[in-house]
Amino acid sequence: MPKLIHEMAEEVGDEASFVEFLSALAREWSASQEREAEHPSSPFGASALGWENTSLGAFLEAAASWAEATSEGLDGYELPSNPWRRIAHMLCAGKFYE
Repeated sequence: MPKLIHEMAEEVGDEASFVEFLSALAREWSASQEREAEHPSSPFGASALGWENTSLGAFLEAAASWAEATSEGLDGYELPSNPWRRIAHMLCAGKFYE
């Protein structure tokens, strides 16, 4: 069973593992788009594979908003000391944060 994107984000520790995560995120987005084309989700919820933000603009805006909201950590979210992992978390959040 393939790892979930958020699990892969937790394993990012260097540039190589970040690129692996980024590639997996791109593959997941493509798979979500294909599933949506075949069986559209309700317009009132997440699309296939949990993607809330399916346009590049919405994705980047959500990632930036989440990064700002968590810049000092949150209950249940401790800022990682590794900057590659922090960036992976930001991009992962771009998938769902509103």
